[in-house]
Amino acid sequence: MAAEVELDLTLTRKEILAEGVVLLTLTHPAGSPLPEWSPGAHIDLLLGPELVRQYSLCSDPADRSRWHVAVLREPESGGGSAWVHERLHEGAGVRVRGPRNHFALEPSPRYLFIAGGIGITPILPMVAEAHRRGADWHLAYGGRSRRTMAFREHLEAAYGERVSVRPQDEFGVLDLAGLLATPQPGTLVYCCGPEGLLNAVEQRCSDWPPGALHIERFAPKDQGPYGPAEAFDVELAQSGITVTVPPDKTVLQAVEEAGVRVLSSCQEGTCGTCETAVLDGTVDHRDSLLTPAEQAAHDTMFICVSRAACLRLVLDL
Repeated sequence: MAAEVELDLTLTRKEILAEGVVLLTLTHPAGSPLPEWSPGAHIDLLLGPELVRQYSLCSDPADRSRWHVAVLREPESGGGSAWVHERLHEGAGVRVRGPRNHFALEPSPRYLFIAGGIGITPILPMVAEAHRRGADWHLAYGGRSRRTMAFREHLEAAYGERVSVRPQDEFGVLDLAGLLATPQPGTLVYCCGPEGLLNAVEQRCSDWPPGALHIERFAPKDQGPYGPAEAFDVELAQSGITVTVPPDKTVLQAVEEAGVRVLSSCQEGTCGTCETAVLDGTVDHRDSLLTPAEQAAHDTMFICVSRAACLRLVLDL
């Protein structure tokens, strides 16, 4: 896993993109090119000591002079979106970490993209890349109303009938039964949006070929109740120490208390910042990122939430 990059960037432009959505343009103060990234990547905005938020990059990966992120104001959130909307102004410095990508666009002859609301942000560069590759693709884009749907006019103008814009106040909820009723071999489905949409898409894709569905979540997946947490040992191969993780602490907490610093952000298994290689042992995966096949490999884990399914884990820390 590549080391995280932290950059001090400048907010060169802030503009209203749709109702409740602002588009931020971030550039390097010295004009230096920004790190490479691929469709599906996101970055952390380090807004304060305890205020770190993840946003998908939605600009052109080929343009390394600037990054774009779109931020929806969410009244029920923990304050990150309100901070961006109310206190972050053009010309301000912004500390950024990343980019990282756990939602990469895999090669395929055909794609079905499904976006709900602000979930369009990681999908936007994917659509452009699929079009550039000459793939057969379609985007179904839902939202509360046309005025709340960011990038709607751009998508309709650029791609025409390949894009189906379906605001709920005009069409009702997205017709997932029609979109996903029949599994399509060779088609990859990429979906991002609110949890209700993601759960419905997962259910509809249960009969699709394994690996066909790719989802990115903004909030942790409801995975049902877990059994009682048990204590276990974690050997840190690079550091040469072993720590015990008690039932009331995470691996991340125990490792940091032992003096080993690990980058982390969301603390809920959605952002991927704390991903750690597993050298030995089996993992009780509790994240919302890995696919079932990736979980079964037991070669990586997100130590902010996942635990051991054995008495001892060996981590590459």
